[in-house]
Amino acid sequence: MKEIPVLYENDEILVINKPSGVAVQGGEGIAHPLDKELPLQLGYPVFLVHRLDRDTKGLMIVAKSSTAAAKWTKMISGKLVRKEYRALCAGSLKPKKGTVRTAVLQHGNEKPAVTHYEVIEEKTVECGEEQVVLSTVLLRLETGRMHQIRIHLAKNGAPVAGDDRHGNFKLNKLLRKSQGIKELQLESFRLTLPIGGRDCVFEI
Repeated sequence: MKEIPVLYENDEILVINKPSGVAVQGGEGIAHPLDKELPLQLGYPVFLVHRLDRDTKGLMIVAKSSTAAAKWTKMISGKLVRKEYRALCAGSLKPKKGTVRTAVLQHGNEKPAVTHYEVIEEKTVECGEEQVVLSTVLLRLETGRMHQIRIHLAKNGAPVAGDDRHGNFKLNKLLRKSQGIKELQLESFRLTLPIGGRDCVFEI
C-alpha cells in the first residue's frame, strides 16, 4: 500500500489525505484498512475521529490518543469543525443551490440527514449516442450519516458519477467508456478546524 499523505500534525491530531479504495476500518475481506496501515507508517497508534466511505477520497482527522479522539469527535458533532465535499454528478440539480433534508435509512432505522449543496459548473458531454450533463457540486454536511451525500444526490436526480451502489450503473458504464471515469467522483476537499484560537483551513 502507498504511503498516506499527512498534511498537518500537532500534539493531538493529524490531518491526512485518504486515497480512494482504502477502507477506514478493518473487517471481513478488508486486507489493508487505514486504522492498521497508518500506525505502521507512523510508528505509533492512531484513533479514528470520523470516517469516510471506502471509495471517497480526501481529508480526514485522526487522533493520537483516545482522549483526543473523544474531544475532536465531540467538536465535530458540535459543528465546530466544517467538512466540505466536492462531487462530479451525472445529472442536473434544481435549484442550483439548496439544502436536502431527506431522512437516510441507517441500521434499519430512518435518521435525519441534512446536506447543503451548490452547483458551481455544468457541462454536457457525449456518451456514445447519449448526451449527459455533468455537474460539479460543492457540499457541506450538517449530519454525518453513512453514504449521506451519495443517497441525497441520487434521490435528487444527480447521482455521483462512478457510484454503482446508489447511482446509475448503466450510465456509469457509458461514462467509464467515453470519459474515463473509473472511480467514485467524490472527495472531502476542505476541512476547517479550530486550532490555537483560530480557524485553520486545509484544502486539496
